[in-house]
Amino acid sequence: MCGIAGLLTAGRADPALVRRMIAPIAHRGPDDQGVWTDGDAGIGLGHRRLSIVDLSPLGHQPMLSADGRWMLSYNGEIYNHLALRAELPAVAWRGHSDTETLVECIAAWGLEATLRKAVGMFAIALWDRQRRELALARDRFGEKPLYYGWAGKDFVFGSELKALREHPRFSAEIDRRALRLYAARTYIPAPFSIYRGVYKLEPGCILTVTPAAADGPPSGPPREGAPEAGLSLARYWSYRDVMRHGLADPIGDEGEALERLERVLAEAIGGQAVADVPVGAFLSGGIDSSTVVALYQKYSSIPVRTFSIGFEEAGFNEAEYAKAVAKHLGTVHHERYVTVRETRDVIPLLPAMYDEPFADSSQIPTHLVSRFAREQVTVALSGDGGDELFAGYNRHFAAPALWRRLSRLPRPVRAMLGGPLSQLPSSLWSGAGSLLPGRRQPHFGSKVKKALRVAGSARSFDDVYTSFLDEWSFEPSPVRGAEGGEAGFDMDFAPGAPDTLRMMYCDATSYLPDDILCKVDRAAMAVSLETRVPFLDHRVAELAARIPMGMKVRGGKGKHILRELLYREAPRALFERPKAGFGIPVGEWIKGSLRPWAEELLDRGRMAGEGFFDADIVQRRWQEHLSGRRDSTPALWAVLMFQAWHRQEPESRREAA
Repeated sequence: MCGIAGLLTAGRADPALVRRMIAPIAHRGPDDQGVWTDGDAGIGLGHRRLSIVDLSPLGHQPMLSADGRWMLSYNGEIYNHLALRAELPAVAWRGHSDTETLVECIAAWGLEATLRKAVGMFAIALWDRQRRELALARDRFGEKPLYYGWAGKDFVFGSELKALREHPRFSAEIDRRALRLYAARTYIPAPFSIYRGVYKLEPGCILTVTPAAADGPPSGPPREGAPEAGLSLARYWSYRDVMRHGLADPIGDEGEALERLERVLAEAIGGQAVADVPVGAFLSGGIDSSTVVALYQKYSSIPVRTFSIGFEEAGFNEAEYAKAVAKHLGTVHHERYVTVRETRDVIPLLPAMYDEPFADSSQIPTHLVSRFAREQVTVALSGDGGDELFAGYNRHFAAPALWRRLSRLPRPVRAMLGGPLSQLPSSLWSGAGSLLPGRRQPHFGSKVKKALRVAGSARSFDDVYTSFLDEWSFEPSPVRGAEGGEAGFDMDFAPGAPDTLRMMYCDATSYLPDDILCKVDRAAMAVSLETRVPFLDHRVAELAARIPMGMKVRGGKGKHILRELLYREAPRALFERPKAGFGIPVGEWIKGSLRPWAEELLDRGRMAGEGFFDADIVQRRWQEHLSGRRDSTPALWAVLMFQAWHRQEPESRREAA
């Protein structure tokens, strides 16, 4: 795990500038740094290293291939690099780093062929000294970040936006379309970033950049198969194709599916547990992290180190469940209870940590558990990705069930449901929910109100799904001057695909990389902790796509086959509880102890002067939240995080916006 940055310019590449670009991302690689430039070619590559495999100077980057043609700066891990080495017996290896493996495989087979063979996570900058071309590449699911854009006419790139901002000609003009998408989703989806003319490289893609790109930016993000302005975008791996193939070739026998799932997931975990530094795992006590830890411990020769945190607030503390799972599995478990004050103290750090507006409030506990784990390990395995691959979100079965009921009702009846009933306060619905059997779901009242609003407005299943993810669905956006920035979820990967499968595809290609993986990467890398995600080994994903929906959703619950795999290693009783997530009560905090902070950021006059949000729309939502008529935690947290981020920007940057 590392940080990369660089530039391609029509003039001479300045090594001092590249060094300035990697300085702000030192947290991604505190162990070493390197800069390489070719002044005549106008190329500069920078690297910050977090040493994980081959801790010696032989792993230093940027790294030149033995034939002298390829210069590589790369962030990530290639888990099967020893197997790849075995395919190159003629190479005289200098060290044992995966970086050397990667650059020599590229020299032997080319970049695209190498990436197709590689098992891992990565963001790559590769300079071809012979053809004078730069290639940027990102892993299949987007575990590692990679931004690119222009500073004046210079093409610039980096692991985080703060690296690009070091260029003296970088323009920080805020992209209002991206801001509108952010307000809807609470994250900025690829290929957009918060800045106009700066983009995220999409997962599974290679962007080839020629010196012509240093003549200035194109009109928009490059499109696959449509070269423009010195840029050419190609996709070396497609999750759309994976899902289509899985739908066309399902595994028919559940026993076979279960055996194959254990085998491929255990292989992924085993590969990701290899490092020259201490390795552990996050453990929340839920299905996903428990499955990873159970198989990790099952095939490990030593006890696994696991980490969890607990909270003081009732209803948000999952630490006791994690402790029980750890005790049964026999891990060396570490837990820490954090106070409300410790949790809130993270909030001022978030704008710089995430570097662009980001509003998944579970970013706070994710950072806290990462900070705790980093005290003992340098690498931590996580259970992320299980929900997207195995139908784990409540919306995966709630949305289709809701639409089946709504579609049977005449439109006038649906409109009536969406009228008076949707105006009842969230607190009233939450009170009613507390009378239901079982553990109460977070934000129960707000979910009921949203369902009622959908009843009166939805015209298709896609509208229902959008309402689960768009915080301003069926309402005017609070962002000013951003026409054409609708949520725009891509759900159609195959004709006739079941609605749940369509949702899972959309979640895996947008919500997963741009929210979940972004959240974990920034929260962990802020303390120089490498996180690894076994579920996102592409072999696991390709197998999961072939497992039929009936083996994923059963009895009103998701992740059936994953549960059955886990129940081989731990008793069912440890996990028979509703899905809770990794949340904290920020909605209550902003009505209580954080209210002065929130109201200063939401000040009507200041918001009107800044011109990004419609102060009247935001204030109406704020007053509804304060009164309890409507829980608007995610929508308001998104506005607050943008305001906090924007006000931390240097004055010169804010003026450019």
